[in-house]
Amino acid sequence: MTTSLDLTVASLTAGQLTALHESFAADPALKHKQNAIVRVSVDELAIDHQLATALSAPVSNRIDDWKVTHQKKSGRCWLFAALNLLRVGAKQTLGVKEFEFSQNYAMYFDKLERANYFLESILETAERGEDDRLVQFLLQSVLGDGGQWNMAVNIFRKYGAVPKSVMPETESSSNTGRMNRVLRTLLRRGAQELRQLRHDGDTAGQEQTRARIIAEVHRILTLHLGTPPSAFEWQYTDDAKSFHREGTLTPQQFLAKYTTIDLEDYVCLVDDPRTEHPKGTTLTVEHLGNVVDAEPVLYLNVDIGLAKRLARDAILDGEPVWFGCDTGPHMVRQDGIWDARLYDYAGLYDVELATDKESRVRFGESAMTHAMLLTGVDVLDGETRRWRVENSWGEEAGDQGFFTMADNWFDEYVFEVVVDKSRLSPELRQALDAEPTVLPAWDPMGALA
Repeated sequence: MTTSLDLTVASLTAGQLTALHESFAADPALKHKQNAIVRVSVDELAIDHQLATALSAPVSNRIDDWKVTHQKKSGRCWLFAALNLLRVGAKQTLGVKEFEFSQNYAMYFDKLERANYFLESILETAERGEDDRLVQFLLQSVLGDGGQWNMAVNIFRKYGAVPKSVMPETESSSNTGRMNRVLRTLLRRGAQELRQLRHDGDTAGQEQTRARIIAEVHRILTLHLGTPPSAFEWQYTDDAKSFHREGTLTPQQFLAKYTTIDLEDYVCLVDDPRTEHPKGTTLTVEHLGNVVDAEPVLYLNVDIGLAKRLARDAILDGEPVWFGCDTGPHMVRQDGIWDARLYDYAGLYDVELATDKESRVRFGESAMTHAMLLTGVDVLDGETRRWRVENSWGEEAGDQGFFTMADNWFDEYVFEVVVDKSRLSPELRQALDAEPTVLPAWDPMGALA
């Protein structure tokens, strides 16, 4: 028996709408605001101009003396930030001021591995219904461009890295939309096939179909991105005009020879503000990864104040810091600035909009959306005032592509910071060995930059 719900009480009536319109029209201040907002971007009216002007780019401690990179129309910020961290030591080893790793090479293998990871997850969940929340999440989120620090490390460990000149950008690496759409269609169709074969108990058919799908993904990636080198001849001229002929190197050899940090030494700190996830404990997210049987994504949950202090210490020691944040709120993109007080939308609309970080995470208002590199910090009398950020959006915005972040924005919108484990206290290093709390695949901590 079905029961029909009486919604008439909750419905908006003509009388209510008339009263709302009359109330609005009777307020001269609202009329003035309307006249402005219909003609001008609301951001221009809500911004604190004095605050934006005061947020200057110079900082007391700055590492960068190089040009920014450009991810263009792709979501590869996490790979760009990770490779930008690696290139700092590579430039020193090579004796050059400007150098880029191939972001296309790293993305190629991330896409290939992620397709295989998706198919593995589909087989693992094949006994669930098609409308199961996890199955639907896997199908909807398949093969995006975004990622996490640990996912970048998985690719570097297995495939190494190459100079950008060896595998340069292509149309599709810089504009991934069309390629991704085709790959998603292919993989969703493949998911349907594999689920049916698992239901039928056809083990041999599953193996053959999975191999065929991976071969098709490989074909599409290679057509769009080019053929990745298994080895290449490397020779270059350094900034002192000395010529170097290094012979033939594999990507793994190149990464080991020219980078100066050990990826195994680094840990991803996260600020999960929800009280049920205690600080000083580890977290992971089910079905979050890109390489089957590789190390899972692992976070150490710490207070944001500690994450800031460790990031500042790293910069003062001359080491940039990979970090992930919710990049959109309170940003002026063209000026390249962030401040948590930058826009007063509440005052403009006369509504209450303020929420704390925990509430924003719980109710879908905030999650990590972008990864970049901290390359400077402004410290006055021991207090951190602002941060210098290497973005990957080209040179047009900010200070030739470098952005400035107020310290209060770090508190509210930064979620992840990657540091050397040696900077942690003995208690926190020990916490890394404990079993992590496993969060569901759709948890906000599984958001991809």
